[in-house]
Amino acid sequence: QVQLVESGGGLVQAGGSLRLSCAASGLTFSRYTMGWFRQAPGKEREFVAAITWSGGSTYYADSVKGRFTISRDNAKKTVYLQMNSLKPEDTAVYYCAADLYSGSYYDPTTYDYWGQGTQVTVSS
Repeated sequence: QVQLVESGGGLVQAGGSLRLSCAASGLTFSRYTMGWFRQAPGKEREFVAAITWSGGSTYYADSVKGRFTISRDNAKKTVYLQMNSLKPEDTAVYYCAADLYSGSYYDPTTYDYWGQGTQVTVSS
């Protein structure tokens, strides 16, 4: 059974930082592109960041460039999202996802597996 489990969310003041983790099991982790998405109330799920299987390429939404960093540790089967300079507009449920074949890293419909999400709330 494939599982992706996010952790690290919480309540933080604007300008603060959080690091999200996503631990994977039941899949050959190193073969997957890993992505982070988020969904705020009343909005569609949106792309945040992605990292290729080798870790050689990373991709970010314009809204988080320069503030968020995605990384992965294939030995630990874990992907991370370091979030700095957080803004209230970053408030959302954050999901990690795994994609084996698609090159459309920004498109949530191409991902094969999803975690349950972790809440990030940024207060002003």
